[in-house]
Amino acid sequence: MPHIAVPAPVPGIRGLMAVKPASGRRLSELAEQLLRGPSSLTVAERELIAAYVSYLNGTRYCTGSHTAAAAHAFGGDYALVRAVQRNPATASVSERMRALLVIAGKVRGNARAVTEEDVAVARAAGADDEAVHDTVLVAAAFCMFNRYVDGLAAVTPEDPEVYDGIGATLMAHGYLPQGRPSSV
Repeated sequence: MPHIAVPAPVPGIRGLMAVKPASGRRLSELAEQLLRGPSSLTVAERELIAAYVSYLNGTRYCTGSHTAAAAHAFGGDYALVRAVQRNPATASVSERMRALLVIAGKVRGNARAVTEEDVAVARAAGADDEAVHDTVLVAAAFCMFNRYVDGLAAVTPEDPEVYDGIGATLMAHGYLPQGRPSSV
């Protein structure tokens, strides 16, 4: 049960955003830009970063939603997303993505731990400055989103099918409200 009154028992961040619609709209716009806007990272890669950071932060709602979104973006490959969450070093992702996930993990824990060497490894694996930038920004933003959801004890469904539906909706419609509550 949320720590504050929400207009309806809408799961996750969507219910919280309904409390302050103007702020909710800005957060949705931020998520849309970060995860769907122009980037040298694919939508699938950015969703994977969001799912990984949310998993590391232990935020069940965001982990479920973004695991599903990333899996849908990777053609339904839940096993890949879960393998990254367990251990990116052994997951079947590119060296570029592996290096970016190291950076994302460090941003999630102690952002000052990101080193020039980490960035050099990512560059050597094919990441450009935009990919490094967007990795850091997605990871940082998801720390904020995760803390928002957990700090106010958002409604968090238990049923994995709920998250699969959320992920499918995010992939089909993105993060901006289109006659429905926004989702992050």
